[in-house]
Amino acid sequence: MLDQIVSSERIAAMRQQGHWRDMVLTDFLDRWVAERPEAVAIVDHNSVTGARTELSFRALSERVDRLAAGLAGLGVKRGDVVSFQLPNWWQFTALHLAALRLGAVSNPLMPIFRERELGFMLGLAESKVLVVPREFRGFDHLAMAERLRPALPTLRHVLAIGGAGASSFEALLEHDAPLLARVRPDPNDVIQLLYTSGTTGEPKGAMHTSNTLLSNVIPYAERLGLTARDPVMMASPMAHQTGFMYGLMMAICLGAKSVLQDIWNADRAADIIAAEGVAFTMASTPFLSDLDAVAQRRPEAFRSFRIFLAGGAPIPRVLARRAAETLGAAIVSGWGMTENGALAIGKLDDPPEKIFETDGCPLPGMEIRVVDVDGSTLPPGTEGRLQARGCSNFVGYYKRPELNGIDASGWFDTGDLARIDADGYVRITGRSKDIIIRGGENIPVIEIEQLLYKHPAVQEVAIVAMPDERLGERCCAFVVTREGQEFGMEQMRQFLAAEGMTRQYMPERLEIVPEMPKTPSGKIQKFRLRDIARDLAK
Repeated sequence: MLDQIVSSERIAAMRQQGHWRDMVLTDFLDRWVAERPEAVAIVDHNSVTGARTELSFRALSERVDRLAAGLAGLGVKRGDVVSFQLPNWWQFTALHLAALRLGAVSNPLMPIFRERELGFMLGLAESKVLVVPREFRGFDHLAMAERLRPALPTLRHVLAIGGAGASSFEALLEHDAPLLARVRPDPNDVIQLLYTSGTTGEPKGAMHTSNTLLSNVIPYAERLGLTARDPVMMASPMAHQTGFMYGLMMAICLGAKSVLQDIWNADRAADIIAAEGVAFTMASTPFLSDLDAVAQRRPEAFRSFRIFLAGGAPIPRVLARRAAETLGAAIVSGWGMTENGALAIGKLDDPPEKIFETDGCPLPGMEIRVVDVDGSTLPPGTEGRLQARGCSNFVGYYKRPELNGIDASGWFDTGDLARIDADGYVRITGRSKDIIIRGGENIPVIEIEQLLYKHPAVQEVAIVAMPDERLGERCCAFVVTREGQEFGMEQMRQFLAAEGMTRQYMPERLEIVPEMPKTPSGKIQKFRLRDIARDLAK
């Protein structure tokens, strides 16, 4: 059971500063049920059934109450962990809201996880209930969950959407909701346990409260000028913080329609955007690249579309400029983590140099700084380790407090390298583990990647260190080429030379790969590429 772990000092400070409003997400749901009960709350497009499901706020609330009553009947109480390994379906949203009705903790899990990852995560969380799809993308999730149960003594119930008998999720909806005594969790209770996405190795369970999450989601929507009239589309998995906060939570806060896509396909996304009148989405750079390609063929599909917020990795400048034109939308950069949400995003009225050259500036209630190896704050424009503190920072890693990375003053070490300009805008320059030191000289990884993205043959690029006996490390470029295009070492060198790059910075090995290893949210897993480069150097 997860109890409240937020210090009274932090609670008092955040309340006094006005960043923690002591709201929970069901407060917003109840408001819209009272004020606009028949407005559309959620639309999902289920690739398994082929069905489009539309729920009003009234219908969603009724299902949430029935699910909460069903979970209570299974013994779920305040502080218990409810895990669900679901695609972007309406049931995901309803389960989180139902857990909130009981004061339970939601533990979303990526649908791609298999026995090894799932066993570790469920065991660490001591989950009481697990909900899965009976089958998704040809995989039997229920059978996998049943294989895991003998090694998970706390896991009392496994339910499947589309299951039968005792394993039927649908049976939860048959419970009589009026019998449920609703529990409104304290806004400082842990209500989300979300595992880090795994770009650097073993995942950790980040804990969030209603206050830490909503203190980010609300200012985020305000900065972008989003309202109830802006349908929000989410194709990034809701089991990732991007999908959870800005697909599930933000739409309910706004009273806007949440439009869900469960399997990414850019042409299908364009169909959905056109049919549902989508105005906003947030996703990683590959999603933007895919939509840009579709918009070049089908610009009419994006007439309602206003804003794409790109997060997860620095957006290539050439892509941002081109996509703004093809989509007819504002392209906004952002930076954040599972541990704090998108704490820095751009502004719609930013000048071009801020839009295309930075990853935004902090949202209200958050601070960032860049420090050197000794922890001393560095001046504007200097690269160093990026730290953050404030209202949306998480409240710790579950059962791993020694890994929290938060100092006595509340500064969290993000693991990123960055520069902050004189106006407070941040530019992520790499991960601390992404540093390449060739013969004692630091290689500007992000700068090289940005240049290579400009080459017409390059679809995706990632640069990592390759061990070298003489120089310590050399630079290895992994490239996915565009369809029908060729790209070789000599082409790369000539192109970089024409762009004015010094020879000492140029990659000394080029590997053409069919695809990049990625997290489900689209982030390139450089630690896997480093493993490949290490083998290539042998």
